[in-house]
Amino acid sequence: MFHSLPPTEAAIFEGATLLMEDRLVPASLRIENGQITGIDVPADGARRIDARGMILAPAMIDIHGDAFERQIMPRPGVFIPIDTALLETDRQLAANGIATAYHALTLSWEPGLRSVDQGTKLVEALTRLAPRLTVENRVQLRWETFCFEAIDLIEAALAGPLAPSIAFNDHTSMALLHPDTPLQDRPFDHSPDFPVADTTTPRFASKMKARGERSGMTAEAFVTLLNEVWDRRPQVPAAMERVAAMGRGKSAPMLSHDDSQIETRDYYRALGARISEFPMSLKVAEAARAAGDMIAFGAPNGMRGGSHLGSPGAADMIAAGLCDILASDYFYPAMLGAVARLHADKVAPLPKLWDLVAGGPARASGLTDRGQLAAGLRADLVLLDWPEGGTPVPRLTLVGGRQAYGAMATGA
Repeated sequence: MFHSLPPTEAAIFEGATLLMEDRLVPASLRIENGQITGIDVPADGARRIDARGMILAPAMIDIHGDAFERQIMPRPGVFIPIDTALLETDRQLAANGIATAYHALTLSWEPGLRSVDQGTKLVEALTRLAPRLTVENRVQLRWETFCFEAIDLIEAALAGPLAPSIAFNDHTSMALLHPDTPLQDRPFDHSPDFPVADTTTPRFASKMKARGERSGMTAEAFVTLLNEVWDRRPQVPAAMERVAAMGRGKSAPMLSHDDSQIETRDYYRALGARISEFPMSLKVAEAARAAGDMIAFGAPNGMRGGSHLGSPGAADMIAAGLCDILASDYFYPAMLGAVARLHADKVAPLPKLWDLVAGGPARASGLTDRGQLAAGLRADLVLLDWPEGGTPVPRLTLVGGRQAYGAMATGA
């Protein structure tokens, strides 16, 4: 049924149900030179592709995915060659119907996996591998705001060929949060009365054990380093303004991560971060919506039926009109899996749910050339085998009209 499709070749999908922005419609769709050239138009010499029984949708756009970290370091302290890890990640993205991906690259003061050195290598590798990658691999600069050492890399990445996004991330303050304060209720990270844990206790050292292992350190050494970094706290707001100014200068999409208070969301909005990524309470999501911000939740949340951290449920937020984007977070298949579950649970019509993984992420990222099925847009497409009541699976993924993935069921 499917054969390799060169990006310049004209082709027409016939017999599919098109997943449009506001409806499902049986229609043909024609592409040529990497673009959609029309819906229900004459074939005009295009190769015919029999898509009967399939759903043809805009390919997905992932604004935050960090599953690639487990490709690079599948076990604590075990590193895989970065080219191998990224090439494998690229194949997984294509196989899951994702044509554009922002890798959530944590830039932290921690040694090891999330270090600036490792981040530099990854940015360089993505640039070097770009001609061999099947989907559009971009970077979300998930900047740990206490990591001043990352600012030069952020500036260099912003000047690169594929514009990154910037996510303001503060796991430093979260790590030092007093255990009596729930994560979802913590004050604004730079509040003068932020409740800080006693870092001298065995309980705190035990809490830091996993982070130390990821960094190749003992828990005790990691706690010592954390306390040294915490001393930078008075300088962090100025560093954030500097990075935000760089982002604004390049019109980069900017996000804040795990907002717990309205004050937090207000602060980052003033910096130019108009995407609230994984807000941790209903009140913050409502404030973001009232201010016209875009709101992202994790697709695993929607697929599993709730957050593993106890944050708002994606299904409830979608039903309330408080979610614009579902991101893969830590599991690439979750984007399609979340849409399938939410559709089965009748949370919203399928076109609205699909907008959360295609049109919404495109709008948030300023990618005006993709995310919908419309003439003139880039031919980023996914052909879905989705039987009634069954689990959907991508059978064909096109990126700019070029086949990135194709697979048929055995015997088909």
